[in-house]
Amino acid sequence: MAVRKFKPVTPGQRHKVIGTFEEITASVPEKSLVFGKRSTGGRNNTGKMTVRYRGGGHKRKYRLIDFKREKDGVPAVVKTIEYDPNRSARIALLFYADGEKRYIIAPNGLQVGAKLMSGADAAPEVGNALPLANIPVGTVIHNIELRPGQGALLVRSAGNFAQLTSREGSYCVVKLPSGETRQILSACKATVGSVGNSDHALEQSGKAGRSRWLGRRPHNRGVVMNPVDHPMGGGEGRQSGGHPRSRKGLYAKGLKTRAPKKLSNKYIIERASK
Repeated sequence: MAVRKFKPVTPGQRHKVIGTFEEITASVPEKSLVFGKRSTGGRNNTGKMTVRYRGGGHKRKYRLIDFKREKDGVPAVVKTIEYDPNRSARIALLFYADGEKRYIIAPNGLQVGAKLMSGADAAPEVGNALPLANIPVGTVIHNIELRPGQGALLVRSAGNFAQLTSREGSYCVVKLPSGETRQILSACKATVGSVGNSDHALEQSGKAGRSRWLGRRPHNRGVVMNPVDHPMGGGEGRQSGGHPRSRKGLYAKGLKTRAPKKLSNKYIIERASK
């Protein structure tokens, strides 16, 4: 995938950089795998605003994505590569030999017509999902489970990949995109390859309106508020705000929020690089 810039005939096009969508082969999603998605606007079940700066945005339909890949031994053919408004990655529609259709996250280099397989007997090729125990050391992977059969939780956004670095007993050591190195049970499944749409990080909206289309409302900083509204508000002139913090006084930068006695700490070998 590539990105394109514009000859700026309007102010909003001056810094606009968007994807070319050249890999997308279908504009209408598979009807059986789609349902309506209600927007919350940052409100909870009582209607109280719990997240600021959300609301509006284009109406979306949710595409059901198969993160479990549990149809082991059933070959599938990639029918289309499609856009998904709910994630940064592209999605691929699979037609299985038994007639079932499912969406998966499209890995980098996946083409329409490619044959995919999941399960322990699958070859370690791009798009195939197999247990970590059956993937060669050094392979680039994505869509990684944390518990067998739970479904992929890690490495799902555009351009991301992890690497299987070694094996230790019943665990595999995986280096994640954050720089963290951790142990994951060898029975957990992962998909070979990196997530597609790798140029997503180069995109720039170009204007405030594109953020509104995505459901993001204008965000005002605590420093520009009054003392009654925010701990960082007030002061004569432009005050820097002291220690960055939230409205409730919690530090926003540098404060460790992870529970010190979290059970999964024992699986983390090396923390994410700062």
